[in-house]
Amino acid sequence: MEVLLELLIFLGLARLLGEGAEKVGLQSSVGEILAGVLFAAAASMMPEKFSMIDQIAQGEHLAAAASVAMFALILHAAVEMKPRNMARRAAGSLFIALGGMAVPLAAGLLVGMLVLPEGPLKSSQTLLIGIALSISAIAAAIKVLSELNLEHTRVGETIIFSAVIDDVLGLFLLAILMSVIQTGHIPAVTSLLILFFKILIFFTVTILLGVHVYPKISRKLNVLEATSLEFSVLVAIALAYGVLAEVLGMHWIMGAFMAGLFFEPGRVGHKAFTETRIIFSAVTRGVLGPLFFAYIGLRVDLSAFGAVPGFMLLLFLVAIVGKLVGAGVPALLNGLSPRDAAAVGAGLSSRGGVEMVVLSIAYEAGVFVTESGAAPVVTHLFSTLIIVAVATTMLSPVMLRRLLGNK
Repeated sequence: MEVLLELLIFLGLARLLGEGAEKVGLQSSVGEILAGVLFAAAASMMPEKFSMIDQIAQGEHLAAAASVAMFALILHAAVEMKPRNMARRAAGSLFIALGGMAVPLAAGLLVGMLVLPEGPLKSSQTLLIGIALSISAIAAAIKVLSELNLEHTRVGETIIFSAVIDDVLGLFLLAILMSVIQTGHIPAVTSLLILFFKILIFFTVTILLGVHVYPKISRKLNVLEATSLEFSVLVAIALAYGVLAEVLGMHWIMGAFMAGLFFEPGRVGHKAFTETRIIFSAVTRGVLGPLFFAYIGLRVDLSAFGAVPGFMLLLFLVAIVGKLVGAGVPALLNGLSPRDAAAVGAGLSSRGGVEMVVLSIAYEAGVFVTESGAAPVVTHLFSTLIIVAVATTMLSPVMLRRLLGNK
């Protein structure tokens, strides 16, 4: 009974702070993570009054809920993407997207190699830093662009397309990270080729099924006009894709992503798409999303501010400057004005759900396990990456409004 009450308060505070964050122009995930941070801080300061928080945080029930939430968040994010629109924008924006991914990735890898001490997890932690700094959040950018009525302009579509590509490539890099976690080192060329071959098999199978098989199933379901059945089939396909991903040595989250990516109005029908999208939005935004982000916040140690302020500031600067340079320079070369090019970099500086999912997967895989006496940059690495993600998510909308507010 007490655990249920704690979970009720946990969810309620996460929803309350998530709504508060949206009221001030931020992503709801910022407030939901803060809810988890506040719970963790309360438990550390008053352990006798909040004894159940540690039990909830370390218990299997919340961990299981977080895994379900990861599945739903990635599936929902993929449903919101539109592959046909992406293909239409690809010609002019692919170079920008790749630059916005490559520069912070390379800078993050360099920071990890230079700053992290030698140890069995250094390769995994270094790669994780690069991946975390290279991912962008599409939701934050879309919100600001929509407010300014710029989502269908050239600069708006460039930001959205690039953010989508960054998320896709981030999940692709996750497959490499999982291999590094398993072996403890960067795979050799032969191992990388085998991994790329497995990834190619996965994408080939899922794309062929998504393009040619799933629409036929959906057309038959449309005759029944059963949205709940359509929703069940989508989840079942995502689970099946997840099993395929695991068999091929990747994380099951890739299955959820590929299943949602081909759930489009043109393939499943506008009615089924709209109603299923409403279901996903209610489930993820109302319950699972807040639980997941608050669960992430529970693991943030605020002592990182005092223990590794220089390291935190360095990662923050790399995260911002890496996107401004990596995406901004190609945008400038692609014909955008200096102001619009800077806006592209600013729009891609925000992090979001996909990065949190990657960090959560790395956490569960043991990337952040530390021995007694470990260096502070290692001990506080998880908290530092979360704090940097939240900070960039808060700064990005401010930069976008400053750069594009008078257009």
